[in-house]
Amino acid sequence: MDAISGWSGDDRVSLVGWATGGHWVGAYASENPEKVERAVLYNTLYGGSDEHPTLGRGSPLDDKGNPGTFDTAAFGAYRLNTRESLFTAWDKSIPAEDKSQWRDPSVAKAYGDAALASDPTSAERNPPSFRAPSGAMADSFALALDRRQWDASALSMPALVIRSQLDFWSRPADAETIVREAPNAQLVTIPNATHFVHLDRDRAGRAAFMSALLRFLRT
Repeated sequence: MDAISGWSGDDRVSLVGWATGGHWVGAYASENPEKVERAVLYNTLYGGSDEHPTLGRGSPLDDKGNPGTFDTAAFGAYRLNTRESLFTAWDKSIPAEDKSQWRDPSVAKAYGDAALASDPTSAERNPPSFRAPSGAMADSFALALDRRQWDASALSMPALVIRSQLDFWSRPADAETIVREAPNAQLVTIPNATHFVHLDRDRAGRAAFMSALLRFLRT
């Protein structure tokens, strides 16, 4: 943030956070409101429910020997993710047999390429895989159990909460609770859109996502 303010000359910066990035944006903005112009939280966990179908109790993240605790021993410091692993949940959430109807194959390839390129050691393994820190999953597990890590009521700046209707990560309760608690927040729900709507085709929700995002940032 200091670096961006330095080269832009702006004392306050607008932040957009997706999924785990969203609750990190929320945490930063709630603690440093004087530095944040606007905050966008997109398909973000927060709280309002202690149940989650894939991330909470009984999920692979849950320590079977100590339920309600993140399974640190199983996950370690990081997980290894292949290109194919990026598309499992995405494919499952797309309501079309031909996934290319929903997303451009060239965009999917670029997404996979960028993920592998983020880790200089990815080519050392077969198949290539990138390391993803497990801290993000530990945070998400806690939020799925309604163990909040920041306070939406401290978001004094304008805030936009965007949620895809078909999102498998955030819940309606997460978005609704942020908007209810934050003093200057609005909610946009994108019908029939996936967790990855910003990477899907315009007709699959990307146009609606970009329109809401840019309208909010330019207001």
